[in-house]
Amino acid sequence: MLEEKMLEKKVWAVIGASDNPEKYGNKIYKKLKSKGYTVYPVNPNYETIEGDRCYSDLSSLPEVPEVIDMVVSPKRGKEVIEEASRLGVQNIWLQPGTHNNEIMELIDSKGLNAVQACVLVALR
Repeated sequence: MLEEKMLEKKVWAVIGASDNPEKYGNKIYKKLKSKGYTVYPVNPNYETIEGDRCYSDLSSLPEVPEVIDMVVSPKRGKEVIEEASRLGVQNIWLQPGTHNNEIMELIDSKGLNAVQACVLVALR
């Protein structure tokens, strides 16, 4: 199953990571880290998240992530998927509420893999 295949990948980026412990962007970031993943927070609004350097975009990461976890609205997500595709990221994990038909068509047209699920539930 695609979901399990993605969870086997060890280098992730959380798009829309947050410093606010109430937000999913924070919970997901911490959960992935606690499970031993290499995780990069991506959000242009923060310098650091949970004491780790935060990156403004995928292109500024020190390595290309194997999976990106989308925690941003579909409106913001389109440019992220374009950038991910250019960088060679193959796997897009879409949290609930982060996708629409336009996003799914874009992912299909780029030939990328997509999972629509909550990673917090998947990692329980």
